[in-house]
Amino acid sequence: MSDSVKFYPAYWAGTKLSYPNVPAESPKFANSVVAGNLIFVSGCQGQNDDTMEIAATFEEQMNMALDKVRRVMEEAGSSMNNVIKTLMLLRSVADYPKMRKLELEYYQKYAPMLVEDPPASTFMEVGLARSEFLIEIDVVGVVSRG
Repeated sequence: MSDSVKFYPAYWAGTKLSYPNVPAESPKFANSVVAGNLIFVSGCQGQNDDTMEIAATFEEQMNMALDKVRRVMEEAGSSMNNVIKTLMLLRSVADYPKMRKLELEYYQKYAPMLVEDPPASTFMEVGLARSEFLIEIDVVGVVSRG
């Protein structure tokens, strides 16, 4: 296993989320950090990172967040099938059944290995960074299962 660490920067509306590109009080983070074989994916929510528009419904936000996770995993040279841990942060516990149903449907389409062998997972009901956010997904994955 390599001891290398690689950062994949995050951009919002074309601006790299690092100082001095954004003010000191603004978010600063990478989309992911790869350390050896592990991929640490920053929380993904239902906001379009190009337009900064927030999806209107829980279902749209969930799918957008999962699309981001998939894109970030692929950017790091991996795939959704290599997600090994999820942290699901919901603004309302009432959305829990919808979240799990949509998660399964997404895995069936984009990560079939996770249907039978799902990742370790934790759920929390929390306040999120913006009141419009309904879900945020934090992920740990591996570059390769080999």
